[in-house]
Amino acid sequence: MTVQLDLPREAGSVPTVRRMLRSALAALQVDRDAQDDLEIAITEACSNVVRHADGAENFEVSLNVAGNRCSIDVRDTGEGFDPDAIGAASSSSESGRGLSLIKALGENVRMHSVPKRGSLIHFEKSFA
Repeated sequence: MTVQLDLPREAGSVPTVRRMLRSALAALQVDRDAQDDLEIAITEACSNVVRHADGAENFEVSLNVAGNRCSIDVRDTGEGFDPDAIGAASSSSESGRGLSLIKALGENVRMHSVPKRGSLIHFEKSFA
């Protein structure tokens, strides 16, 4: 199953993505723990775009489920960021935790960003 969404960069798009993911994974009878992990990770990735992808009007979410693996790409055309400069979030900080959560919950996490051209966050999850 492959689903691709092109969404406006606004807060209301995040629950739309979450519902799409939840429905697709439930229809494929993916185990609940994997669903929960993916739901948190995709929420964080999309929320980061909404908050930080200055210059982007839209963003794209691609979901691919094949066999016992789900891969997700969240892509924007914003100002970009330096993935190497993103450190671990401090326990006292309210921001900066999203990428750490994605790394903790996902597998094969990759971030790619080009100044003035946008960013891509890719992550996967295996399930039973």
